[in-house]
Amino acid sequence: MRRHVLVSYDISDPKRWRKVYKIVRGYGKHVQYSVFLCQLTERDEAELKETLKDVIHHDQDQILFARLGTVQSNAVERNVTSIGRDLVPLDLKDLVF
Repeated sequence: MRRHVLVSYDISDPKRWRKVYKIVRGYGKHVQYSVFLCQLTERDEAELKETLKDVIHHDQDQILFARLGTVQSNAVERNVTSIGRDLVPLDLKDLVF
């Protein structure tokens, strides 16, 4: 089952930031600076976390994973609001695997 997962990161080094950006970009849609909206299975999420563990400095960087609900529940549309530009719903066809 796929879940909407909001992935946000604070990476202190620009070189590591670019690496993290490129990795997470392969799993979801870039919605703001250092924020991605992804549709992940448990396996996808575990794989993403394992890949990122090897890139970041654990005492300097932080990556947050916020599970927003299942894809079928449309939880993002109900639970995430925005001011300014509208949140564009994530479509699976936009993802690159």
